[in-house]
Amino acid sequence: MSYAQLVGDWHALAVLFVAGVVPNQIWRMLGLWFGGGLDEGSELLVWVRAVATAILAGVIAQIVVEPPGALASVPDGLRYGAVGAGLIVFLLTRRSIFAGVVTGEVFMLAGKWWLG
Repeated sequence: MSYAQLVGDWHALAVLFVAGVVPNQIWRMLGLWFGGGLDEGSELLVWVRAVATAILAGVIAQIVVEPPGALASVPDGLRYGAVGAGLIVFLLTRRSIFAGVVTGEVFMLAGKWWLG
């Protein structure tokens, strides 16, 4: 398989980079610049972290209950099992959102691969 076949249309990748990555990086850099001196334990940042966690939980709940696109072909039990596995790892890793989300994704991908 050649590089061109693997990557596909490089123009589409360039547009995706410019339209998706660059605008996000601007906000990330501004956040680092403005938030560099803030105390991580301040009430404002605790509130921001709580809101971000609530939004993530809402998105996960919506995807599990009303799955979009190809995710609708995944059985309900597998979707709920992935959420359960992610929740258990989240709690066992001292509330690491990253570990919980990655575990849920790996559980679902492995389950879908196993089911065929």
